[in-house]
Amino acid sequence: MSALRNPLFSLVVAAVVALPATSSGQNEQVKVIESGDIVQLQPDYPTRYTVVNGDTLWDISTRFLRTPWHWPRIWKINEQIANPHLIYPGDVIVLRFVDGQPELTVVRGGQPMPVQPGEVPGEVPGEVPLVDQDLPISEVLEGVAGAPNGRVVRLSPRVLSRPLAQPIPTLSPEIILPFLSRPLFVDDDQLEKSGYVTIGLDDRIALGDHDEFYARGLPENPDAEFYMLYRKGKKIKDPDTKKLLGYEAIYLGDAKLLKAGDPAKFVVTKVKQEILPRDHLLVAPLKAPLPYYFPHVPKTDLRGRIVTALNAVSEVGPFTIVSVNLGRRDGIEEGHVLRIMRHVGKRKDPVTRKKYALPDEESGLMMIFRPYEKLSYGLIMNASQPVHILDAVETP
Repeated sequence: MSALRNPLFSLVVAAVVALPATSSGQNEQVKVIESGDIVQLQPDYPTRYTVVNGDTLWDISTRFLRTPWHWPRIWKINEQIANPHLIYPGDVIVLRFVDGQPELTVVRGGQPMPVQPGEVPGEVPGEVPLVDQDLPISEVLEGVAGAPNGRVVRLSPRVLSRPLAQPIPTLSPEIILPFLSRPLFVDDDQLEKSGYVTIGLDDRIALGDHDEFYARGLPENPDAEFYMLYRKGKKIKDPDTKKLLGYEAIYLGDAKLLKAGDPAKFVVTKVKQEILPRDHLLVAPLKAPLPYYFPHVPKTDLRGRIVTALNAVSEVGPFTIVSVNLGRRDGIEEGHVLRIMRHVGKRKDPVTRKKYALPDEESGLMMIFRPYEKLSYGLIMNASQPVHILDAVETP
């Protein structure tokens, strides 16, 4: 998303229930009823949280919210800071209530901290005053100690400019980064547009690291220099319509273009699996982007199914990558959160002795990180029950 707070997520409050902190200091649950949806805070939500290295936006969202996909609805952009759409280590996320409604905002550097009930304006818990950097430390210490020269140095906060660290990602990079650039899925159109391996130098069939080879089917004057090699895997069909969605793409390695033409000449620069004639080539992206999108729900009510799971296992849990039969054509985009519904099946009625269908039960949440036209890949964020192939997914 290009902004943390999209106008589409503006609060339309039908009723507001805001319970302040009790005398014991424990915060009660706060709900904002919004057009039939409920933005729920965690029972032990913090009023402030300092972002640290290793955090993800999903982690921070779940510290404040029971419904982390509602984050954009209560996020307020701080227009006084640079890059208000990104969150960095060292930023302070502040929760406050405005007209009874919860708001989250970010405070960075030496900005004034929003005042919470019972706090003194200008005081930030854990903040260390900054010393005037233009004075030698000896003079500062002498002044503080009341040296004979009588010079006293006032200690006060001061903004220091420094390079920002990398913004925190939405999901754990170590889990999904390998799958942001590698081919995961390919349809018939992509197959027709991708080149293919013909033969290696000296008629070599099986190619390994540093082997040179020829390929055809590429543009006559390709602009790209680096390519990824993949093999068409098993068919992926829609479990409901039985129509072909595409094929799994088995990543084999990387190659560099040495000479354009028909055939073009390449050299293998990285091998994941053995490379053979008829294997395909796709242009490699320059760099895999970090996921800076934000958790949110689809604008329409969607329902689909989980069709594959990484490593082809039938039962998976949290932090497993799965695919669903929903894609860009259905309105799916990066950051969309879907509820996973477990199929319970049928049971026998004790009175009628006939079987009846039980409703599906929620078993977890997943977030989409790589959509294609007809299919999308997502990461299971949490699961209360094992997740299975063909489990339903829907708009929360």
